[in-house]
Amino acid sequence: MKSLISYIQKHPVHMLLFAIPVSILSELLHWQPIWIFGFSALAVVPLAALIGESTEALAAYTGPKIGGLLNATLGNAAELIITIMAIRQGLLELVKASITGSIIGNLLLVMGLSMLLGGLKNGIQKFDRQQAANHAVMLVVVIVALIIPSFFSHSIGAEGSWGVESLSLGVAAVMIALYIAGLIYTLKMTRSPIAVASVAVETEVSRHRKPSQAIAVLTLSTLGVVVMSEFLVGSVEEVVVSLGVSEFFLGVILIPLIGNIAEHLVSVTVAVRNNMDLSMEIAVSSSLQIALFVAPLLVFVSLLMGNPLTLIFNRFELLALGGGVVIAAMVAFDGESNWLEGATLLGVYLILGIGFFLLPTGG
Repeated sequence: MKSLISYIQKHPVHMLLFAIPVSILSELLHWQPIWIFGFSALAVVPLAALIGESTEALAAYTGPKIGGLLNATLGNAAELIITIMAIRQGLLELVKASITGSIIGNLLLVMGLSMLLGGLKNGIQKFDRQQAANHAVMLVVVIVALIIPSFFSHSIGAEGSWGVESLSLGVAAVMIALYIAGLIYTLKMTRSPIAVASVAVETEVSRHRKPSQAIAVLTLSTLGVVVMSEFLVGSVEEVVVSLGVSEFFLGVILIPLIGNIAEHLVSVTVAVRNNMDLSMEIAVSSSLQIALFVAPLLVFVSLLMGNPLTLIFNRFELLALGGGVVIAAMVAFDGESNWLEGATLLGVYLILGIGFFLLPTGG
């Protein structure tokens, strides 16, 4: 009993594993879609956490460089699976909204909470200014890469036309190439933040779990996310009608939180422990991974699935992305943070959230 209590105290998110059988039961018994959506969403949270812990466990055996590569590759596995399921259902606007929500969620919500709580406890916190500058440049590249297809498409043809598809595929290929180049550059650094992160966030589980166990947990957790995502996405349209919110709001706010909340908690926790370097690395790297790897990868995956996804975002998404990147870059530019800057980032996120909530379906 004591060991169980100790385990729960160390891994409180794992308590939500109870939602897996309940979610399966709700699907089999055809409960109301809102219950299926809710329990499936809860179930994804601990499964995503287990994917992260298993990755860290493997990193403990492969070394910091390969471990960093594993984290960079599997860091957003849960959200990738959810979006692939949404593409299969033809919910392309939900996918685009999820991409937008993940980027601004990391830059505004996670960084904001980290700076706010870390600043309240530790005062002014410092982090690597040079690395922050590198990240700022990459984030600006992200905005440029997403703006160009969105603006140029109007002169090329209708969305879904051959020209627009070719533009999205070309931009997606360049974005993936830039992500790989940035990853190689970062991993070759003497003190690679990605490599350091893979060691610093290593959990008690990862230090005692054997590689075979880690692979087994990783495989089962991934399969679990696939099943839960199927239930989750399958109930979206009914939930939109019953709750009276837009599919866009679900994609921008709820879906990114469901898939990334475990990683968000790690970022905030290390900031409170006065390790703002690592906190910033987790938040910004996750945004870059979504923008430069997950989003363009989905363009190619969607083509194979017969539901082509283009990198054409609406004006609200572009405004949110541009504003999020600008304010986050300005806050991080001086290499230090305080609780007021954190509150500012949170304020911007809340303002955007209110706007997205009130935005009618179809924008």
